[in-house]
Amino acid sequence: MGDMSTNLLSINKEYGVFLKNLKQQVYQRRYQAARQVNRELIFLYHHIGTEILRQQNEQGWGTKVIDQLSKDLHAEFPEMKGFSPRNLKYMRKFADEYPSMEFVQEVLAQLTWYHLITLLDKVSDQTIRNFYMNGAIENGWSRNVMVMQIEQALHLRQGKAVTNFSDKLPSPHSDLASNTLKDPYMFDFLGLGDEAQERAVERALIHHMEKFLVELGAGFSFVGRQYHLEVGNQDFYVDLLFYHLKLRCFLVIELKDKDFKPEYAGKMNFYLSVVDDVLKHSSDNPSIGLILCKTKNNVLAEYTLRDMAKPIGIAEYRLTESLPEHIRTALPSIEELEAELSKTLTDDN
Repeated sequence: MGDMSTNLLSINKEYGVFLKNLKQQVYQRRYQAARQVNRELIFLYHHIGTEILRQQNEQGWGTKVIDQLSKDLHAEFPEMKGFSPRNLKYMRKFADEYPSMEFVQEVLAQLTWYHLITLLDKVSDQTIRNFYMNGAIENGWSRNVMVMQIEQALHLRQGKAVTNFSDKLPSPHSDLASNTLKDPYMFDFLGLGDEAQERAVERALIHHMEKFLVELGAGFSFVGRQYHLEVGNQDFYVDLLFYHLKLRCFLVIELKDKDFKPEYAGKMNFYLSVVDDVLKHSSDNPSIGLILCKTKNNVLAEYTLRDMAKPIGIAEYRLTESLPEHIRTALPSIEELEAELSKTLTDDN
């Protein structure tokens, strides 16, 4: 009886490993198959758009040919939903904007068609469009996250924080670190008013960690809130502590609900010294500090950081923003915000 139980246990254990490996293969192959289907769809749409352009240029056909083409393609391929007149016009625009098939194969086919038509719709400048295109590829943004980044003008905020990284960090690490920070940071997803106290902002950020991480950018891993540091038998607490996987360093964030003051940098310099001594591994890069204030004077910030020993960035954050009407109507009501904030405060206590 004992031998039978042992054999059953062994079989169950081996079957569990066997099933786990099979599931992993299914997920992996299904993902690869979906990516390949997407690539072929992008190639097809680019080809159709290119042919429409060529025929219109050579034959002098007007836009009405697209309506006829839509009907004929639908009749031949009724199971395919991508041949509406609107989508065919997107294909033509796609081919017109990106005539290089090599660029389509190497870059654009990494995105979905819905990403691409959104970019064509919302961003007219190709340089700026390429910024969001590369961001979506590198960070794996969904279409909705990409739209949010576009509407919040990420290209104007990325790498704009005041820092001393060029003096305190080796190149090219300093460039990568500088480009990781933004100014300002948009926290309008919190539903808090402009006068919210820093602790309320901090609590709400933790409650909305997923959206907070999206705003911070790719590579951030949350370590702790009010992270305890003991120095000389005294207790100190870092507002927010992260680790950046690509930079290979800790990031200390301090929130201030006031204008930037030079003494904030002195305190951050102290925190970074302790984190480097207590938490930093020998293989880690120097820890970085980010001071987030309601407002800052850039000249004052630059003078403050000039002789600081540690790498520190200073940026502003926004709790509210002038939003387009279609987004504003999707925001929660006052009652929902009050319930959300009440829950956050209760959880914190």
